[in-house]
Amino acid sequence: MTLSILDLAPITSGHTAADALRNTLDLARRAEEYGYSRYWLAEHHFAPGVAGSAPAVLIALVAAATSTIRVGSGAVQLGHQTPLSVVEQFGLIDALYPGRIDLGIGRSGQRRAELAKGTTFEKKDARIVDGLLIPPPFDWSRLAKHPHLTHYATLLQQPGAQTPDFAGQIDDVLAFLNGTHEAHAVPGEGADVQVWILGSSGGQSAQVAGERGLPFAANYHVSPSSVLEAVEAYREAFKPSEALAEPYVIVSADAVVAESQARARDLAKGYGLWVRSIRTGAGAMPYPAAEEADAHVWTDADRELVKDRIDTQFVGTPGQVAERLRVLRRVTGADELLITTITHGHDDRVRSYELLAEAWNRP
Repeated sequence: MTLSILDLAPITSGHTAADALRNTLDLARRAEEYGYSRYWLAEHHFAPGVAGSAPAVLIALVAAATSTIRVGSGAVQLGHQTPLSVVEQFGLIDALYPGRIDLGIGRSGQRRAELAKGTTFEKKDARIVDGLLIPPPFDWSRLAKHPHLTHYATLLQQPGAQTPDFAGQIDDVLAFLNGTHEAHAVPGEGADVQVWILGSSGGQSAQVAGERGLPFAANYHVSPSSVLEAVEAYREAFKPSEALAEPYVIVSADAVVAESQARARDLAKGYGLWVRSIRTGAGAMPYPAAEEADAHVWTDADRELVKDRIDTQFVGTPGQVAERLRVLRRVTGADELLITTITHGHDDRVRSYELLAEAWNRP
């Protein structure tokens, strides 16, 4: 199937990290049963509502709880780790679960530092491209300068540490894996892991993925305004490699599916408040129940802050969401779609993925 899952291991209000991790293991088993291709875990830090701070650990647990589905990172952040440590971690997992592990790599740590130094923000209007909404861009530079985030960045590295150029780090990862580095990663060298690059724009991540001939994951669910530029830049930069003869793209999307549109909208009520907590610099809050979301008094500034994410979330019946996702796939030319679903109730989240899989596979 050309649908995969990105799981943030969300902690919902009234529940614990242990609950979230048990839910992740249960959802991964169900995803395998429903026929999803991959199950990726994200990396987030200092977020009260997210339990996925150590993706390699969680990937190992998910791989142990499943048997056939590919399991990986979406994404490990190289701004916080060295290439050697990443290869050793994933080589260790691959030693027990060979041929099932995806090493998705991102550069958000470096990107955040660049934004904090100041960039020119280009305002654009919303547009519809062949049926797909491309909203105005969000000004990330304001969030990158938030004092909480700048302080947290210092805690994710050793004092005085400087992150090397991303392209060089990727080259080191590949060299450790294929055994051409002067040092040898054990375990890691020769590991049968699939290396992916994740990116939100047409910048360095897309360029590096294309030039190294690696598969690329583009963000519609976090940065919907730049998804087309990202996939275009990747394809333009692509050079065939031992890994790929042609470009291969997966595009992410937020979705909530239920038997009725009204029920789906009710399940998705907490999403805006949750995005607001991230974009105000507080970190992802425990995912709110519908009644908590209803109790929030929204300001115009609040609504503007989350509008692009609300407008690009796919919410509705199985047929409605599947149809809109097919538009996303067609317009971006994606080979796969990577679906993130968060609801307050775990059973509702599982059911959403089940309904989507059924609708997607229906002739």
